[in-house]
Amino acid sequence: MPNPPIKHCTHCGAAVIYRIPDDGDTRERAICPACGTVHYENPLNVVGTLPTLGERVLLCKRNIEPRWGKWTLPAGFMELHETLAQGAARETDEEAGARYELGALFAIVSVVRVAQVHFFFHARLLDERFAPGHETLEARLFTETEIPWSEIAFPTVREALRFYFEDRRLGRLDRGQVHTVDIV
Repeated sequence: MPNPPIKHCTHCGAAVIYRIPDDGDTRERAICPACGTVHYENPLNVVGTLPTLGERVLLCKRNIEPRWGKWTLPAGFMELHETLAQGAARETDEEAGARYELGALFAIVSVVRVAQVHFFFHARLLDERFAPGHETLEARLFTETEIPWSEIAFPTVREALRFYFEDRRLGRLDRGQVHTVDIV
């Protein structure tokens, strides 16, 4: 669901109007007629991991909305004052309670209609012990054929998994390629 439009100025509280600023900008922005503040709306970053152990991938069954009961990779919204990698690690710790080594950035998925960009890092699991947090009903390892594809929570997760298994089949997992795709 897209972000609702800004209605009030965050600096003075006055109702904003939408127009193109006079500074040469080319996009309509929320502008405060009282104090002149121009409000810029930017996408949210979602960070997570694609944790693997051998031929298996770790998925988490969601215990929160949206998509309660569906399977996902451990991921969530990036917080202020953390790097992409720190956010991905935090989300993996919170949702899966897994022991892992964080690897390189693996996939970037832009989701235009909901104003989000999803970043997935590869993570090599150190063992099969998981301690999922309150947002996760279950954390479990799956081979490609075992993945409940119809029960995957988000298209971004499906895309990251598709990239991973394709790379695995073609023997190019260790090439450091970052996959990108746009979901409009």
